[in-house]
Amino acid sequence: MRALEEAARVDGLGRFGTFYRVALPLARPALGAVAIFTFLHSWNLYLEPIVYLSSPEMFTLPQALTQFVDAYGGPMWNVQLAAASMTALPVLVVFVLAQRQFIEGLAHTGLKG
Repeated sequence: MRALEEAARVDGLGRFGTFYRVALPLARPALGAVAIFTFLHSWNLYLEPIVYLSSPEMFTLPQALTQFVDAYGGPMWNVQLAAASMTALPVLVVFVLAQRQFIEGLAHTGLKG
C-alpha cells in the first residue's frame, strides 16, 4: 500500500486524491460487505426496539409480524407468511445490488498480502 501511495504522490495527487483514487477503490469490497452486514443487523433487530417503542404503530417489521393474530390470539399463518415474504424483499434487493462487492470482500479475507 505504501508503494501505491508513493506512486500517487509522484503522479501529483494530494492526500484526498490518493484516498479517492487509490485507497477507496481497494477498500470497496470490504466496505460493501460491512454495509450488507450492518443493514442486515439493523433490519433484524427485535428486542432492542421493544425497549424504546411504546405504541404498536411504531413497531419495526419483525415486531409487526407477531401482531397478525386472530380473535383468539392464535397466529394467522397465511397472513404471517405473506408478510414475512414481503419483508424479505428489501434484504434480497440489497444483496443483489451489492453481491459482487460482498463476494469479493469475503474472498479477500483469507488472503495474505
